[in-house]
Amino acid sequence: MNRRVDTLLRSALSTVQGSALKPVTVLPQAVRHRLAGAPIQIDGNVLDPDLQLLMRLDNWLPSARKSVASARANLLTMSKLVAGHPRELHRVTELTVRGADGQLGARLYAPRYAGRGLLVFFHGGGWVVGDLDSHDAYCRDLAEEAGIRVLSVDYRLAPEAEAPVAAEDAIAAFSWAVEHAEDLGADPSLVGVGGDSAGGNLSAVVAQQCVVRGLPSPALQLLLYPAVDLVGRRPSRDLFGEGFFLTEEDILWYREHYTPDPAVRPDPLVSPLLAKDLTGLAPAHIVTAGFDPLRDEGNEYAAALEAAGVPVTHICEPGMVHGFASILALGGETRAAQLRIASRVREALNPN
Repeated sequence: MNRRVDTLLRSALSTVQGSALKPVTVLPQAVRHRLAGAPIQIDGNVLDPDLQLLMRLDNWLPSARKSVASARANLLTMSKLVAGHPRELHRVTELTVRGADGQLGARLYAPRYAGRGLLVFFHGGGWVVGDLDSHDAYCRDLAEEAGIRVLSVDYRLAPEAEAPVAAEDAIAAFSWAVEHAEDLGADPSLVGVGGDSAGGNLSAVVAQQCVVRGLPSPALQLLLYPAVDLVGRRPSRDLFGEGFFLTEEDILWYREHYTPDPAVRPDPLVSPLLAKDLTGLAPAHIVTAGFDPLRDEGNEYAAALEAAGVPVTHICEPGMVHGFASILALGGETRAAQLRIASRVREALNPN
C-alpha cells in the first residue's frame, strides 16, 4: 500500500475512533476514493467506494472475537461509530411486550407526524448479539422517514436461549402488538413486521407462522438481507465470505450458537426458506445486497414467495454490503438505499 495512503488511512481511523465517521465523509470525494483503493468488482457488481473505505477502516480496528460477551460489546461499539447523529423524535418510550415465556423489553418510536402504521422490528446480530441500543439509530431514522411508529423488540438471544426461542418470542411479540395496536396509536390493520439479517429471519418466520397458527397476519413483512436458510450453502457465501463485514466465520459462529443441535436447522421456525407451503403470506418487501454472503438465499426467498403468489417487491442493491441499513453516517448510495426502504414502508403502512 502506498505510504501516503497508509498514513491517510491511519489518520482517518484515528478520526473515526474519536468522533464517529463524519470527518471522513466530508473529505473530498477524490480523497475518499483514494483511501478506499482500487474499485472492487465481483459478480458484475461494483462496491460502493464509501463502503469500501469503511471496510478498510474496519479492518484496522482491533478484533473483539470470539467470546459472546466481547462480540456483543463490539457490535454496540461499531453501531455507534456508524450511526451518525440519531434522529430526534416526538417520543421514544420504553415498555414491555409479551414474549413466549414472560415479558420482553421493547422501545416504541413515534415521529412527530406519524400515520396509523406500526412496524414491529427485530434487530439483527445472528440471534446472538444486538439489542435495542445497537439498532436505536436505525429505528429512529425509519420511523421518521416512513412516518410510522416503530416497535423494537428485545427478544431473547442465544446461547442463553437456543432456537427456536427467538422465533417464538417474535411471534408472541407481534401478536401482542396487533392486540394492543390502538393503545400504541396504530391501526391494527396496518401493523407490519420487519428486521435485518437475523431479524429478517424472525420476521419471515412471523409471517409464516401467523398463517400456520391462524393468527392475524402482518400488513407487510420487511426483510432486510435476511438469513433464511441455516442448512444450504449458495455461491454468494464463497464470493463474499471474507472482507465484506459479515464473514463465513461469522455465519458459522452464529449458527453454532443459535442452533447447536443441527437437527433443528431444517425447521421452518429456523429456516423459513425450507417451508413447504408459502401461499397466503403477507406482502413482502425484500432487500438484498450485492456484496453480501447471504445475498443468494435472500434472492431465492423472494423468488419462492413470488412463485407462491405472494405480493413481493424485491430490490438487490448492487453496491451494498450486509448491514448497510444501519450505516447512517454515510451519504451517497448508502443513504439512497436506506431511503428506498423507508419509501416502501411508507407506501405499505402509511397510506394516504
